[in-house]
Amino acid sequence: MANDRDWRNLVVREVERRRLVRRVGRIQRVIGTTLEVSGPTASLGELCQLVGDRRQGMGEVIGFREGRLYVVPLGPLPDVSPGSPVHFLDQTFQVRCGPGLVGRVLNGLGEPIDDKGPLEGPFVKRPVDAPAISPLRRGRIDSPYATGVKAIDALLTIGRGQRVGLFAGSGVGKSTLLSMMARGGRADVHVIALVGERGREVREFLEDDLGEEGLRRSVVVVSTSDDPPYVRSKAAFVATAIAEHFRDEGMHVTLMMDSLTRFAMAEREVGLALGEPPSSRGYTPSVFAKLPVLLERAGPGICGAITAVYTVLVEGDDFNDPIADAVRGILDGHIVLSRSLANRGQFPAIDVLQSLSRLFPSIAGEAHRLAAERVREWMARYAEVEDLLRIGAYRQGTDPAADEAIGHMPEILEFLRQRKGETVAFEGAVEQLMRIAGGTEGTA
Repeated sequence: MANDRDWRNLVVREVERRRLVRRVGRIQRVIGTTLEVSGPTASLGELCQLVGDRRQGMGEVIGFREGRLYVVPLGPLPDVSPGSPVHFLDQTFQVRCGPGLVGRVLNGLGEPIDDKGPLEGPFVKRPVDAPAISPLRRGRIDSPYATGVKAIDALLTIGRGQRVGLFAGSGVGKSTLLSMMARGGRADVHVIALVGERGREVREFLEDDLGEEGLRRSVVVVSTSDDPPYVRSKAAFVATAIAEHFRDEGMHVTLMMDSLTRFAMAEREVGLALGEPPSSRGYTPSVFAKLPVLLERAGPGICGAITAVYTVLVEGDDFNDPIADAVRGILDGHIVLSRSLANRGQFPAIDVLQSLSRLFPSIAGEAHRLAAERVREWMARYAEVEDLLRIGAYRQGTDPAADEAIGHMPEILEFLRQRKGETVAFEGAVEQLMRIAGGTEGTA
């Protein structure tokens, strides 16, 4: 018996020794922030330890070609040199999820950066690259979600579990509108991802836009523009995995991501480093494959729901940008912020006529829907004659429908304006809208 046990121990030690030899690679080349590694076999998404001369770091396998593995560092690149060892760990990246995350600020890999000490448990570890829920197991979206922004709640009503895009150029008020929704939204917890954000603006967003009250019921994931591209990309998946955890606990979660465009830019950098051919405006094909993988993970679940708002930065106010065009086809609606409205001093600068909530007809009551249709009709009619009004070429009485629209526009414009710190209840917003629409019942 003793000989058999000694023999088994010898076999186990030999297997472990050989396995260790197989699982150690050597760095052959560094291409930007991507490492080319020879030696082992490894699967996509597998974690590894990068051993430098003085420092160590973590990496992840993102591709392979002709017997070589491509690894990206999850953090600053250690001081590696040709032949530096890479130890493969036979595990994938996971993030800690639990109630202790609420009120905390995390980096792109899910680690705290807010100087409040370590995260407090209990936690469960959740894989970051998880598949979306089966479409047949999803709940139906049948109730409105109150954002606290009256222009959205009344005219572009969002459902609990809906996914919408916030499209705008730079400096038009995306972050401000996002913070208004974070403060006024009726959700159990908010998960906010700042992807590729300027380092200067992170603290401003947390203190000025979100505030203590908003942060108290939020989880904020931050990856600034100086992070490696793969970490910026990973931040979006980390935030989504955290939101999925709370949703699976039966909560209603709001996932806000600023911005989806910077996520796509980070994925483009990774794809180009791997040798992918650029396609539309320099974006690689994998970018357009990753977008639905990320976006389809939000939405209603079996017992909870994720209402998701993704900002999309349109370069040069070109709303036919390839990323904007691809995202519009995936999401359940889009809210467009107009630079011309912002220049006129209308905030939030929501262009109602260019915006759309695909679920509005099914979640709004009939009276609410009719009132919204009437107000939108007035706005569209006014837009047709606005240029004539500016040059004084329109004569009152020429078109009774236009006259009616012109008479109601001051009230409509006042309704669309909302101060940064102001929150309007959903019922109050709908009531104001119906009051405006019903003002012509006797004259229509």
